Amino acid sequence: MQSVLDAQQNHWETMFGKNSEMFGLEASYPAYYATALFHEKGVSSLLELGAGQGRDTLFFAHNGLHVSALDYTQKGLDAIANRAKNLNLSLSLCQHDVRKPLPFEDASFDACFSHMLYCMPLSTADLEFLNGEICRILKPGGYNIYTVRHMEDSHYKQGIHRGEEMYEMGGFIVHFFSSEKVQSLTKGFELIHVEKFEEGGLPRKLFCVTLKKM
Repeated sequence: MQSVLDAQQNHWETMFGKNSEMFGLEASYPAYYATALFHEKGVSSLLELGAGQGRDTLFFAHNGLHVSALDYTQKGLDAIANRAKNLNLSLSLCQHDVRKPLPFEDASFDACFSHMLYCMPLSTADLEFLNGEICRILKPGGYNIYTVRHMEDSHYKQGIHRGEEMYEMGGFIVHFFSSEKVQSLTKGFELIHVEKFEEGGLPRKLFCVTLKKM
């Protein structure tokens, strides 16, 4: 099973290599929501996890945030770097597997953002570890905003079952969340807000979760 999950890196590298605008260029709804909240709360330094090809990364940087972006794939980071250069935007990029400790000191960031990273092929143990790492690198009172596909999504229980609530379709493994799982991943945080929203032509059905470090 672990080898199946590990192979996702190569799959994403291949897909990003084939399509430089796989998720489009327009920032996501959660990025607009997060930016408004960050400006209201005086957030300056932001860590984005699972940056993909940078549609949200560049939006954050354009709106005055100091962005450090991590992704599993080098092709995604190369795409972000090229677009940032063309737009004259400054940001920090790093290839990283979020199942390993985040490469930052304690209390380094005001906020963390990730769009659909939590529904990648990460086990519950992986997610608990990641949440602990995010809590560690956030300053007291820092925000963690993440999105994840939930069990009302039409792809839930479709394709090949890959353990827990993970299913593989078209080569992609998705971890679907229940409300209970959202509640379980709050150690060290206050759960501020959970919003349901839809994205894409299917459409994908997601939670947008806002946590605040206690």
